Order: sequence, then C-alpha cells, then structure tokens
Amino acid sequence: MKRVFGAKKSKEPPPTVQDATDRINKRGDTVDERIAKLDAELARYREQIKKTRPGPAQEAVKARAMRVLKQKRLYEGQRDMLYNQTFNLDQVTFASEGIKDAQQTVSALKSANKELKGMMKTVKIDDIDNMQDEMMDLMDVSSEIQESLGRSYNVPEDIDEEELMGELDALEADMGTETESDSVPSYLQPDKEPDLDAELNFPSAPTGHQPNRQNAQAEDEFGLPAVPGASIRG
Repeated sequence: MKRVFGAKKSKEPPPTVQDATDRINKRGDTVDERIAKLDAELARYREQIKKTRPGPAQEAVKARAMRVLKQKRLYEGQRDMLYNQTFNLDQVTFASEGIKDAQQTVSALKSANKELKGMMKTVKIDDIDNMQDEMMDLMDVSSEIQESLGRSYNVPEDIDEEELMGELDALEADMGTETESDSVPSYLQPDKEPDLDAELNFPSAPTGHQPNRQNAQAEDEFGLPAVPGASIRG
C-alpha cells in the first residue's frame, strides 16, 4: 500500500515563540556586526577626506563614503525592524508565561480547596463544642476532688470565731511578756561599749612632781646622789 499511495509525511511541529526569538536575535547580531564594519570604513574615509585637497580625488573619497553611509542606513533600518519583532515576541512570551502561571495557580487552588473540604468533613463545630463542654465538666470534677482531698481531719465545724480571736489575743500578750523578760543587758548590747573602769572601780594612779632643787640632795660629779661621810681614796 505504501508503494501505491506513498507514506504519509510527518508534519514538523510549528516553531515556538522562543525559537522565533532566538532566530531573530541571531539575525540582529549579524546586522550589528555589519554596521560596526561600515562604521570603521566610514571613519577611514573621513580621515582621507581631511588629508586630501579639494578636487577630483576628494570627491571620489566622498562618493565612496556616501555609498557606505547608505548601506549603513539600510542595515540600521533592518536592525530596528528586528528589534520591533523581538519586542513583540517578548510581549507574547510574557503573556504566555502569565497564562501558564495563572493556570498553575488555579490548579493549586482547586487542589487546596478539595483538600480543605475533605478536612472539614472530619471536623464539626458541634463536636468541638461538645468536647469543650466535657472538658469544663471534667475540670469542675477535678476541682471538687482536690477540695475533697484537701480537707483536714478531726477539726470540729462548730467552732466559735470569737473564742478563737480571744485565744489569739491571749497568745500575743504572752509572747509580749516573754519578750520583755528576756531583754538583753545593757553591757551586752552591740550599740554601747561597757565602761570597764567604772565597773571595776580601780583607784586612780598617783601623779608625779619634780622635786625642788634646793631641797634635793647633793649630787656627785656623775649626777648621782652623794653618800654623806664617804670619800674616794686613791
């Protein structure tokens, strides 16, 4: 059958926006290179025109420069056209990327919405309210249990508070009496230093006086009192 009718040719996939953008950018790079070469050639002709005297030679150089300048303007027009095409393709790419992002966002929201609905089915407000009420009841029962366990044993309930206050006042009075009887002596208090001289009552020491030189005994040549009736013999 293939020999009679021939095989069906497979169609090539259409170019994407990115493929078209890459191709236009390559063409733009080629045009930029040609413009750069023309600029260098124009600069060379400009120097020749400055060095050449007015005449047929200068006019020939100007004609060449004019031809190169026309080519440069043509390439610049092509470059501007390619820039516009690239700009349009970039806008299409941005729009396409925005739509893709929106599709992903919508898909994610749908999945999250489905998941939240499944979770909300397992959680009910009535169940939460009932659980809270049960917790409050359990807390009240726990408080009652703690109060019951904290009661004191062998404590009569019919105690008169006035009698208790009377006993408390009597206890405070007894404590005040014990405090006065147990006062610390004055000589043991840290604020006052004991006067030992007054307590021991020692007599005062006698005060000395210088004897009169007239009533004093005679002294020898060494300043010692002379012995009466004594003489030094050699």
